Amino acid sequence: MSKTQRQEMIEALSAELKTSANLYVTDFTGLTVARMTDLRRRLRAVGGRYVVVKNTLAERALIANQVEGLAPHLAGPTGLVLAGDDPLPAAKALLEFARTADNRPAVKAGMVDGKLVEPAYVRRLGELPSRPELLGQLAGAFNGILYQMVGALEALREQRQAAS
Repeated sequence: MSKTQRQEMIEALSAELKTSANLYVTDFTGLTVARMTDLRRRLRAVGGRYVVVKNTLAERALIANQVEGLAPHLAGPTGLVLAGDDPLPAAKALLEFARTADNRPAVKAGMVDGKLVEPAYVRRLGELPSRPELLGQLAGAFNGILYQMVGALEALREQRQAAS
């Protein structure tokens, strides 16, 4: 690979990093081409992107974007998940894929909203319910409180009627 090709790859990755506020560094050891294609398809469906790049080129692109803390995790076979603005869908897709692929790719680290995060944090993000599910749970909780309040008011009314 020539110096100009390397520079072009760095610039392309750097441009992608600018549009992605969230990033996960993974180890793709053990994934076949077919499984990698499936992972890319799943991530694309949720607005993410999976990029396999040489570690030195990734490090230069991270430095160019002033992303600090991920360089020590750029060792061995490395793939970058560019999660876009919302870290949840890509983390969910990554976790669901890893469950079906013998825990591959393994997350090494991540950058969520400009903060360095551990693999356990990315796993917790992937386990969170989606936004509509969370809103449904919240609505259910409010509904339960309202039913309890109505029941308590009804009991109080019956108690006052019995006393008078």
